[in-house]
Amino acid sequence: MKTKLQCFFIGLALLAVVHPVLAQPALGIVPTNNQIILFWPIIVNGTNDVLQSATNLVSPNWLSATDAVPVDYGSQIAISVTKVSSARFFRLALVPPAADGMVFIPAGSFTMGDTLDGESDAIPTNVYVSGFYMDVNLVSSNLWAGVYGYATSHGYTFAHAGSAKAPDQPVQTVDWYDSVKWCNARSQQAGLTPCYYTNAGLTQVYTSGDNGTSVYADWTANGYRLPTEAEWEKAARGGLSGKRFPWGNTISESQANYYSEWSGGAPIYPYDVNAYSGYNINFNVPPQPYTSPGGAFAPNGYGLDDMAGNLRQWCWDLYAAPPYPAGSPYLGGTDPHGPGVPESFRILRAGYWFSNAYDVRCAFRDYVSPNFAGDSYGFRCVRGF
Repeated sequence: MKTKLQCFFIGLALLAVVHPVLAQPALGIVPTNNQIILFWPIIVNGTNDVLQSATNLVSPNWLSATDAVPVDYGSQIAISVTKVSSARFFRLALVPPAADGMVFIPAGSFTMGDTLDGESDAIPTNVYVSGFYMDVNLVSSNLWAGVYGYATSHGYTFAHAGSAKAPDQPVQTVDWYDSVKWCNARSQQAGLTPCYYTNAGLTQVYTSGDNGTSVYADWTANGYRLPTEAEWEKAARGGLSGKRFPWGNTISESQANYYSEWSGGAPIYPYDVNAYSGYNINFNVPPQPYTSPGGAFAPNGYGLDDMAGNLRQWCWDLYAAPPYPAGSPYLGGTDPHGPGVPESFRILRAGYWFSNAYDVRCAFRDYVSPNFAGDSYGFRCVRGF
């Protein structure tokens, strides 16, 4: 006969998600009345320790244990979690601390794409993505201006100076090339290794040139760069699986800056549960664009803002639909960097302030010529560690 403890807890899965040389701490368990105490030694290797749980180990979806409550347990770190009737597995994730406005996105597999709404160019597949940092917010006007000033005084040239509704709002009217060069300048300003070059040997840092310039990425560099399409979608989903949006399956004005499109007195899309038609009334102050500042909405499960709506976000990848060419993330695999087809369209994700509910879903893919800039285009950075 199974005990209450056995019904609650079938096994512990211990996993460190940072550098493999880090020691993996022992995770202990002690049952109490209707609670379970989990404890482990204090970590002194410069990482944060995060307890995660999953309901199965066949295809686990590891999420932070939100019911965890710190408790006093001598010289060790300890938390208490509530017993439940179903099986539950735990692991201790060792996560690098947040850096300069970024959060750490843990390594792991996820289902990229979906078939919820007839998405023909995002056929679901399993992709493994290594851990990385990502900006909590879109690059703001203030951040853009600080790096832009450094860049233009150090030999960088841009096709567009960038624009914004206000200093605390995201920069827009920047093309893909501007965004990539700006990432390099941000890296050099911070003393990091640039990621982008104009030769295959990775010796000529990309500082000038726009439409038609060949750009090569050094994926081992520790500098700032645009996310790959796979990195972006994994981050956008925030640890959830099979949902339309970073928070679930419906959307309203309280969750994102988008345009609620109605017809015949009701939203066109049944998962758009907004109470009115049109722009988000909290931000439609003329003149356009109707962007919103970072932090205007609740973050997703990874702590990221605006992974749906506000501005389209440039990604590294070239666009390709089925049949997917080599390198496409929709062929699955580990850390795909996109297809190597001749220079054409670059991927954008998230939709923007004038996008309808369909276009701001996690799986929706947008694309445009990389030299195009407008008041719906922005970006955020990622980097390795």
